[in-house]
Amino acid sequence: MNASQVSVTAATTLIAVVLGGWLAIRGQDRLWRRDHQRQWRDIRLAAYTSFLNAFREYVAYVLQPTVQITAVPRPGPPNDLMPFFDERGSAYKERLEATKTALRLISGRLEVVQASNAMIRHARLLAADRATHQADDIPPTRFERLWSAEREFVLAAREELGLASDFEIGGRPALGGGSGDTCVSPLAAWISTPQ
Repeated sequence: MNASQVSVTAATTLIAVVLGGWLAIRGQDRLWRRDHQRQWRDIRLAAYTSFLNAFREYVAYVLQPTVQITAVPRPGPPNDLMPFFDERGSAYKERLEATKTALRLISGRLEVVQASNAMIRHARLLAADRATHQADDIPPTRFERLWSAEREFVLAAREELGLASDFEIGGRPALGGGSGDTCVSPLAAWISTPQ
């Protein structure tokens, strides 16, 4: 073998080693990214589930017949009523607030945070209504808006988690489809449409 053949063989071997190393690193990087995304999806799923559970517990507490809630007008805008709870109710409120903060920390989409804000706003309004009414006397529109906000959150969270979000929860028919329905899902449009 002459020197040129040895040089070509060595160069080919070196190129193969470099190419193989590069492909291995690229594959490992892809696996790492996929694992990282899966970990964040699991973290978000746990936080969103905790938030939904805290929300449901808060609403269930507010609707109990023996609950003691007082409502005081907020001193600044939006000047709505702020609900205040006894010691037992404060635990539900604090858990809801804590899970909302955790959700804001880890959410990757503005739509999820906005939907959670709507849920909190409607839950607080329900509590403020409950301060002055019995549970049976609260207007049905308050509950429709509350559950519509929850459904919007679920749809936004499913979309962020990479799950199917192009369906309606609860099997209600979608209305419209016009340009005015782009801000909310067809479910929210269906609930808010006067019948």
